[in-house]
Amino acid sequence: MSVVVLVGNPRPLSRTREAAQLVAEALTGRQADLTIDLADLGPALFDRDDPRVAATAAAVQGASLLVVASPTYKASYTGLLKLFLDGLPPGALSGTTVVPLLLGGHWRHGLAADLLLKPVLVELGGTAPTRGLFLLDSDYAASEELETWLASARPQVTAALAAQSAQTAQVTA
Repeated sequence: MSVVVLVGNPRPLSRTREAAQLVAEALTGRQADLTIDLADLGPALFDRDDPRVAATAAAVQGASLLVVASPTYKASYTGLLKLFLDGLPPGALSGTTVVPLLLGGHWRHGLAADLLLKPVLVELGGTAPTRGLFLLDSDYAASEELETWLASARPQVTAALAAQSAQTAQVTA
């Protein structure tokens, strides 16, 4: 099982990244295999033929579990993340369990993960077995909301990953 964290924060090594890594580890019991900070790719994201962008897309498409995280900008996810996701081909996330995660400054943006980010991930073929997760950036690491979400999300993600693994085994058999 490959666990990948994709971070759409324009600032590298952000709280968004920390929160996404925390969520990935809490869901799987281990650290992510790969964490991608899209900020590190910068202007290369405009060049779909750039080898670093292609390698990033391949890593995302090869993930069993993909935690996609962004800060909340203008009540949605960042343009940086949108630029990357728009570059993926249709069905790119087929066979991938996805978890949408947004961090923000106020609870009024709490539905953005479900209303804005999750539909894009599903449109790309991802399976999103849980509701999206929104955390306040001021207390994401010790949040009661995170613990409540994890209690319901762990079994859902585990079941989705098991079904995904069984389906892959049938296809390759």
